[in-house]
Amino acid sequence: MTPRPGVLNLPSMKERCTPQEWEARVNLAACYRLIDLYGMSDMMANHISSHVPGEEGAFLINPYGMMYEEITASCLIKVDLDGNILSSPDFGELKYGVNKAGYVIHSAVHAARPEIACVIHTHSWASMAVSALECGLLPITQTSMRFLRIGYHDFEGVVLKTDEQASIVRDLGDNEALLLRNHGALVVGRSVGEAFNWMHRLELACRSQLAAMAANTPLRDVPAEVLRETWNNYQPGTRRPYGVMEWPALLRKLDRLDPGFRD
Repeated sequence: MTPRPGVLNLPSMKERCTPQEWEARVNLAACYRLIDLYGMSDMMANHISSHVPGEEGAFLINPYGMMYEEITASCLIKVDLDGNILSSPDFGELKYGVNKAGYVIHSAVHAARPEIACVIHTHSWASMAVSALECGLLPITQTSMRFLRIGYHDFEGVVLKTDEQASIVRDLGDNEALLLRNHGALVVGRSVGEAFNWMHRLELACRSQLAAMAANTPLRDVPAEVLRETWNNYQPGTRRPYGVMEWPALLRKLDRLDPGFRD
């Protein structure tokens, strides 16, 4: 492998995993790149995870110390629900491992919601701002109406204790999105593409609310029955799963920009 300036050159993990796991790795690496591309990353903080198809309780997560824009399929670390590292590339002197808060949050959701393939947690400026508002996310746009039943989780400090796992799972419930009060946002999806769709739309909903509130003029309410009907139109049982249409196009977009996420 020829060294490239500014690139952490790691040996490929492709021959060390199943084709299904490799596909999951490529999709997850793409999600990291896209979260950064769309302005939702926080340097090396936060985490996105994906289950490993065919391996119950195993999931992939980022090495703590790498930027989202440099995540690749081979750099991802595979862990189990107890936090044991099942496989990891050789990071040499860097000795990257898993962020504890990432393990605590993601293992809780994957254990409680086995149908979930992907969990995304962000500290974007917009989601942090809305998470600190007493009113929370308001259903004032068509996009935000999709989150009419979003969950809320009160801030209990940096998520380092497994004691908090039960309350995170309880507050998420069977929803796809959770606002972590005074903290940020979390979404889940039955595929990586679906989870990215939820997070992208949640980010747009937060940004548009902050823009509307900054105009310092009364916000226009929408009748409750219209809110419920709009929310229902966004539900998985009403329409095709999110991510099916746009995910292949997003992968093509990344391939045009930098196909290195596939390494």
